[in-house]
Amino acid sequence: MIEESNLTTKRIREYLEHGNRFDKRNPEEYREIKIEFGVSKKSEGSAKVKIGKTEVWAGVKMEIAEPYPDSKDKGNLMVTAELTPLSHPKFEYGPPKFEAIELGRLVDRGIRESKYIDLKKLCIEEGEKVWQIFVDVYSINDDGNLLDAAFIAAVAALKDAKVPFYDKKEGKIDYDKPSKEKLPLTENEPFNFSIYLIGDKFILDPTQDEENAGDGRLVLAVTPTKPISICSMQKSGEFEISEEKFSEILDTVEKTHKIIFSKIQKLVESSAKK
Repeated sequence: MIEESNLTTKRIREYLEHGNRFDKRNPEEYREIKIEFGVSKKSEGSAKVKIGKTEVWAGVKMEIAEPYPDSKDKGNLMVTAELTPLSHPKFEYGPPKFEAIELGRLVDRGIRESKYIDLKKLCIEEGEKVWQIFVDVYSINDDGNLLDAAFIAAVAALKDAKVPFYDKKEGKIDYDKPSKEKLPLTENEPFNFSIYLIGDKFILDPTQDEENAGDGRLVLAVTPTKPISICSMQKSGEFEISEEKFSEILDTVEKTHKIIFSKIQKLVESSAKK
């Protein structure tokens, strides 16, 4: 298995030297993206996202809670991830491992720092009661780039979510009463790019084999301003990025974002009409 893995890594690196990948994509090209809404009837909003063979589900639940001490006039947001053995043998049942915790935090940070949700509008009584949003992400199949798929699924589930009916007199939520109130979302819709460095090359939307061949990963969450704005960034792995290489990465992200973001908007509109 190790020899086969090393051979695959060697071939991936050789291909990239000529700007090629096993599946004939360009280094910056994404696999086909599919989005489906309303996959869970027990949540306030939900979505299923596929990037190639990688599949992720996300659901949104809401309840009344006390605000965080440092934001008494804002609603709360919490993103968690469960990486199931169903999606890949490397994941095990039990308490969340590092990979799941990291994925949840990266999705949470990207959404939070983008200001995509107007959390102030989720305040019911300052310092006392606010809406708390839970976003739960589940991996169904992992063929690489779980993070980007999870990010798209979380954002799509937030788009799909409706705020439950809250009876102020009774101080209770009626989950059974129909609600048409959508979440207060802004135009700062974030998108996540997982950039994998392989030798002196970099790729977007890696497959599982390409992730295994990588020297490290640079994660950028961006918002659709002109030019795009970076709202979250993380580097993992022992590698250095020159100023020139980082500039090249930003140029690629800028160009790719225009293409991907437009495709996602069309997918959202198409799915919403069904």
